[in-house]
Amino acid sequence: MISVENLSFIYDGSERRALNEISLRIPRGAFVGVTGASRSGKSTLLRAMAGIVPHYLRGRFFGAVKVGGLDTLDTAPQQIAHIVGFVGEDIESQMICETVEEELLFGLENFAVPREEIEPRLAAALEMLSISPLRGRKISSLSGGQRQKTALAAMLALSPQVLILDNPSAELDPAATESLYDALAALNSRGMTVIAAEQKVGTLCRFATQMIVMDDGGALLCGAAQQVMNDTAALAAAGVMRPRRIELGARLRAEGLYDGDMPLDIPRAAAMVRGICNDRV
Repeated sequence: MISVENLSFIYDGSERRALNEISLRIPRGAFVGVTGASRSGKSTLLRAMAGIVPHYLRGRFFGAVKVGGLDTLDTAPQQIAHIVGFVGEDIESQMICETVEEELLFGLENFAVPREEIEPRLAAALEMLSISPLRGRKISSLSGGQRQKTALAAMLALSPQVLILDNPSAELDPAATESLYDALAALNSRGMTVIAAEQKVGTLCRFATQMIVMDDGGALLCGAAQQVMNDTAALAAAGVMRPRRIELGARLRAEGLYDGDMPLDIPRAAAMVRGICNDRV
């Protein structure tokens, strides 16, 4: 679905490589989590996959990014947008209409969707995210979680093959974050490729099938979520804030009490602790 070959990028006015010789593959239907410390290159990588870099954010671009077989450097951003839906971190700057319905209609009309398809697509996108009751609401009256889902619905109505989200839970409380990721998991189960960048590794590793750990513009780790989270030393070196259950697993491993996979969720952490306790009885 997406291939990245020897990708490097330097923003205009800078000498620092925001991305440094990255090569990776993302298959169709994957749920990919991208994490790393601040300024590690997460957002730039996502924007390169969406064609925003280098078409809208200028700089020196080396290597290649292909999405659905299209080279993003040689393809018009409008054409890429028919394949990739991008939801940035700053939701406020993306909302340009007064109501939820108008926000979805704006994208559909801009994409010249046939009139007879507009209502079915709009209704289906709202229903998919369980926000149909918000259809007539003013965006200014919505909570952070509701705005995030509205932005997501506006993308879904356009029927992209790939959905890319940059730090989607930044302004959300734990309950809203869980609801959002449940919705993303449901979309992924229907075949949509989902790529989300987060610093909340505990959330990402529970939902993602693959993980990419960025460090100083490079992809330090890239692989199955379990494999990546097992490399606790590399996570620490990259400045990734490990969730407490992973931290516990790493400490128990260091003390020779545990040699299994790092627990990606609470039930597996509980099973890890029970196993150690049973072994010591």
